[in-house]
Parts: sequence; C-alpha cells; structure tokens
Amino acid sequence: MGLNPALLQALKASGYTTPTPIQAQAIPDVMAGKDLLGIAQTGTGKTAAFALPILHRLAANRVAPKPRTTRCLVLSPTRELATQIGDSFKTYGQHLGFRVAVIFGGVKYGGQERALQQGLDILVAAPGRLLDHIQQKTLDLSTCEIFVLDEADQMLDLGFIKPIRQIVSRIPAKRQNLFFSATMPTEIGKLAGELLKDPVKVQVTPQATTVERISQSVVWVEQGKKRALLTEMFSDPEYTRCLVFTKTKHGADKVAAYLEAGGVEAGAIHGNKSQPQRERTLAAFKAGKLRVLVA
Repeated sequence: MGLNPALLQALKASGYTTPTPIQAQAIPDVMAGKDLLGIAQTGTGKTAAFALPILHRLAANRVAPKPRTTRCLVLSPTRELATQIGDSFKTYGQHLGFRVAVIFGGVKYGGQERALQQGLDILVAAPGRLLDHIQQKTLDLSTCEIFVLDEADQMLDLGFIKPIRQIVSRIPAKRQNLFFSATMPTEIGKLAGELLKDPVKVQVTPQATTVERISQSVVWVEQGKKRALLTEMFSDPEYTRCLVFTKTKHGADKVAAYLEAGGVEAGAIHGNKSQPQRERTLAAFKAGKLRVLVA
C-alpha cells in the first residue's frame, strides 16, 4: 500500500501481514488526504485503518508541534477505548518518534497538562475531559490537521453530540475528517453531513449485524432463577473468560458478588468505579485471574 517503512517494520514485529477488508479499502484514501465515512463494528480492524495512514501522513510532513497543540485529534467515547487506540498509535508508530497522549476523566489533571504543554502529534481523548482542557486553555486546537470521530453512535448514546460540536468548532475548517460508526441513526447521519466534505464511504459489514465469530443462543428463565443458572453455567470449564452484562451499575456489583460467593472468580466494571479500580479489574481479567467480567 506504500506505507512508510517504519510502519511496516512495526507491523511485521506485531505479526500483521494481511490487511482486513476495512484496512484495504480505507488506508489508500486516508493516505491521499480524503475524508472518510466508515461503517464498521469493533473487531473489524478499524483502528489500524485510520492509525496507519495518519501516522504515514504525519511522517511525510514532519512539523514540530507547538506547546499545547496537537496535529491529530481522535475522539473516543470511553476511557478504555481511548487507551486502546492510544496504545495502537504507540505500537504502530514506535519507530517514528511521535508524541502521543491519551486524555480522559476520572484521573488527575497534572500529567495530562504536562503532556499537552510539550505539544503533541496525536491526541486521543474522551469528549468531557477534552472540553475541560480547552476551557482551561491548556489545549489549543487551532493547528489541528486531522480529526477522527470513532464509535459515533456510542457517542450519541452517551449524550456527547453537543460537546463534539463544541470541540469541532475549535478546529480549522481546512482539515481531514474521518468518521466511524457501527450504525447510522438519523442524528449521526446529520452529524456526518456537517463534518465530512465529499467523503469516501467504506462499509464492511451490513448495518447492525452481530460479529460473525459469535455464536448466539437465548435461554428462557424466570427472573428469580437467573443468578443461580448463571453460577451453574460456570461449572463448565469451557467458560474461561466471560463477559456478563447487566442493566445497572448496582446490578453489576450484585452479580459479581453472587458469582464470587459461588466460587467463580468475578469482578465488576462500571462508571461508579474509580479509574485505577477499573484498570486493575480489566488487567486481572486479561491476565486470566478473573473468569468473569461483569459490566
């Protein structure tokens, strides 16, 4: 695809050889500086579909970022996703020497302000904390060249559309825009229309289909027997790392405690937990110390 050799070196070291469909379709157009509308779910390889060509473009036109500015801004709906995207940029760009920072709420401002003060090539951020930094004048977006909005439909669900518009109003009109969403509700279509200029459209899965690698089944059970059934299911050793979703934060804590009492290693993760608690639970789940993550 003509990617920078330093990127290819990092990809080879990470074991990536063949692009996914969205990467094959999106990378050449993003490298060419075009706006992009990507209809794609998580798990399709879309982070690399924008991270690789962005790193390529920034490397082809190196400019030292001024203090409190960033050349590229990626907006992400959650802290965990922002961290993952930031890690991807750092991994793929490890031989390019770019400054990458990740910013979200729930942690102190000091480290974030120091990172911004240096000037950044790539900033990955959740909208709420980003607006705080703009209002406190610790970040200036007037020289931003590339804007990425990831998981736009999730942004809508979380009530971030107004903050996104406020953020976009601070970025120069002359910029490259990349817009990703798994679905296209009316409000998201309207936002895409406002942001994108003659975009290339890439759609890799039909709208709102479940990722094909997942097999699905429905179990009908009375409300009062759900937790007992859940514990019983974990007597099967095949269930090694499982995600359990609940309706409420309180419910997540109760289900995790119930499973623990039944001898199943479980942890809960939700917005009422502090960032260090969330990170510890996620790390334990990744390391296999927890069989169940309740969210």
